[in-house]
This record gives sequence, structure tokens and C-alpha cells, in this order.
Amino acid sequence: MKMFLPLFPLNLIVYPGEDLNLHIFEQRYRQLINECLQNQTLFGIPAFINNKMPGYGTEMQVTALHKRYSDGRMDVRTKGQRIFRLINFENPAPEKLYAGGEVEIVDVPIETGTRQKQLQKRVLQLYELLKLQPDIDFKGPLLSYRIAHKIGLSVDEEYELLTIDNETERQEHLLRHLEHVIPVVSEMERTKDRIHMNGHFKNLDPLNF
Repeated sequence: MKMFLPLFPLNLIVYPGEDLNLHIFEQRYRQLINECLQNQTLFGIPAFINNKMPGYGTEMQVTALHKRYSDGRMDVRTKGQRIFRLINFENPAPEKLYAGGEVEIVDVPIETGTRQKQLQKRVLQLYELLKLQPDIDFKGPLLSYRIAHKIGLSVDEEYELLTIDNETERQEHLLRHLEHVIPVVSEMERTKDRIHMNGHFKNLDPLNF
């Protein structure tokens, strides 16, 4: 399905179902958000990476106006809806201050995926190494989107995930990242322990030889 969307390019990746708080201060985006609030319309965040828009983004809904400042700035809450591919980009859109463009909505099936248990195990292993408590809901479909921002992916890796339309493939993408990063974090933690012990009194077992 093709449609026209007001566009708010940002150097970040948003996934369907994700909440995103935005501070709106530029005049063009004040116009965009005010129109979304008045008309109950949606806007798009196309990914802007390495000074270019590679093509994918996320349709967004303004869910709440948290605060409006006297000078016109706003704090708004938004939520990711559907993923789109950018067909063309107009800056500014006709008769608007903000950019816009024609987009094609990407069909993303609501799937659980086949690697969910392995992914949960690896995520918990990473958080245990980092001595952190995971604030993650591991149940239900589309787990990959819920944990993508919480395991140290680069923006490029987050974008690659956005372009994958199969949940099992997204989970495998995340597992490959975790299988690379966990040994690195584990070695870092061992190094920290060795540094911490330097200068402390040591209780050493005698050697038999």
C-alpha cells in the first residue's frame, strides 16, 4: 500500500510498538506535530544514517501532548506503528514547512519466531555479565523489536533489523550479535576483576611440585 506521509528524519531507528518521546522545537516540526494533533494523522520517521536516508522508516502516531511551552515548543509522546519504504522525498512538502514523501507500507507478520528461547537465554547471559536487571517482556510476538535497543546494536545494525520482514530471521540477526559481543563482555569483566584485585591481600593456595 502506497501513501503520502509527513516526514521527520532522525538519526535513530524506531520499531513498531516502541514508545518515543520527542522534544519539538523547530518551526517546521511544530507545524507537523500540530497538524497530527488537530487532524489525528500520522507522520513518518525515515532513518537518517551517515548523512543519507537509506530508505526504510517507521510510521508514527502522536499518543499524547505532554507539555506545550509558551514559545511554541512541545514535548510529545509517540508510538511506532508500521514500517515503510521511502519511494520519494520532498523537502519541503507542497505548501508545508516540513518534508514529506510517498511511502510503501511493508507487511510485517505478527510472529513469535523459532529462536525465542535461545534469544532469551543469550540476553539474560549478557545482562548477568553486565550485572543489570533486564526490563524486557520475553513473552509474545515480535520479541526482536522489544530487545533491539537493549543489547548494544550499532545504528547500522538496528537499521538492518528494520529491513528484515521475518521474525525468525530478525532473531537470528540478534543472536549473531550476541554470540559476538558476549565473549567480549565476559573478557572485559575478567579484566576488571584482575585490575580490582591488584594491590589487595591475596589468599593463595600452595603449589605442589
